[in-house]
Amino acid sequence: MLRRASALVIAALVAAGCGGSAASGKSSATQDPSSFLAAPSNQRAMAGLADKDGRAVASASFAEDRVGVRVELRVAGLPEGKHGVHVHAVGKCDGPAFETAGGHFNPAAKVHGTLSTNGPHAGDLGSIEVKKDGTGLLSMVTPHLSLSPGASSNIAASGGLAIVVHAQEDDEKTDPSGNSGGRIACGVIKVLPPTG
Repeated sequence: MLRRASALVIAALVAAGCGGSAASGKSSATQDPSSFLAAPSNQRAMAGLADKDGRAVASASFAEDRVGVRVELRVAGLPEGKHGVHVHAVGKCDGPAFETAGGHFNPAAKVHGTLSTNGPHAGDLGSIEVKKDGTGLLSMVTPHLSLSPGASSNIAASGGLAIVVHAQEDDEKTDPSGNSGGRIACGVIKVLPPTG
């Protein structure tokens, strides 16, 4: 009987310690939201990208993941080949060159590229491979972006960002943009209202 009572007390303590708030429906092993074990936020963002002629050519989605932000970019109607993809520091996409999007989002003042010892920029997303039919998918998780309120790399905190597809592949090392050439598509990133 004593063993059974002890087991019930231990089970109750474990359940109380691991439970999340009823309001969020999430549980976490820690109260520190920047911790790896913290449950992700339900914050999301998205962007519709257009080419220099204003034609819709891509859509991007951003969702908090346990190790960063999951980025998914789907393109249709872009030239075949590899193209650098970056989050830029200004939420403006005035064509045809999209220079209004500014430089790469870089709140930590890093050097460009994952191959750089002092990099990467928070906005460095590598390259997308576009097939002969003009379609492609980039799906990745980056620990350098955030959707968590208060984080310096928060997509919403800077007052607006843009996602840009470049004409050439990103070499992942050359500052400031990986020799990825001109900007061929751009979309303003919009944070969506929280769900649930």
